Amino acid sequence: MIPDAREARQLAEMTWEEARDLDRGRTVAVLPVGAIEAHGPHLPLSTDCLIAEAMARAAAERLEARGIPAVVLPVLPYTRAGFASGFPGTVSASPGAVTALVGDIARSLHGQGFRALAIANAHLDPEHLASLHAARDAGPDGIEVVFPDLTRRPWGGRLTEEFKSGACHAGRFEGSVVLVERPDLVRDELRRELPANPRSLSAAIAEGKRTFEDAGGPRAYFGDPAAASAAEGARTIAALGEILADAVVEALGGPEAT
Repeated sequence: MIPDAREARQLAEMTWEEARDLDRGRTVAVLPVGAIEAHGPHLPLSTDCLIAEAMARAAAERLEARGIPAVVLPVLPYTRAGFASGFPGTVSASPGAVTALVGDIARSLHGQGFRALAIANAHLDPEHLASLHAARDAGPDGIEVVFPDLTRRPWGGRLTEEFKSGACHAGRFEGSVVLVERPDLVRDELRRELPANPRSLSAAIAEGKRTFEDAGGPRAYFGDPAAASAAEGARTIAALGEILADAVVEALGGPEAT
């Protein structure tokens, strides 16, 4: 865990009275959303969840520093993961179920008076992304649902070169974050020996490919796992946190909204 993320307030660790006493009319709830899916032979199935949780904590820290109270919700680990469906351990949910659940979470928070729901997400399956866009667009009146899609401008342009290349599933980009968050879950000896896979997953998606295998990732990884480092991971977590915090401030009307 990155040091400046330790102070982020976790809603699930509060008592109900502590939650009651939050300044909920000003507080942003941050929801990490991930997936349980194959991430090469070297990273855990929970990789996207770990990245989302790191992004959520970093964003909450940055929002607090800007005068916007924030709490982090427990991670939502199940979503559409169709590209990895051929790999054991992957658990895939229907996009409609994800849209409905995120919508229900937003409505529940709205009923308690929370100011906004911010979605921290780095799982890039196109059906999953569509489900989050749908949840944002159908969010209840009275609560802002914020979702910066990392596959769209300007957000993705603020991340690493590997991310922007599209060859970034279980490669250097994701592996670096896991080396910060849970190095004990990285099969590091194997990671260091894996050859780079430069095939762009985003290009394959644009060409109509529907699985990792068809996209050129027979071991469920794209990019350069051996080049991952904790130093890069710390920078990436900071960038992800800034992206989500900036998106929240923009959605709430700019710095004056604090």
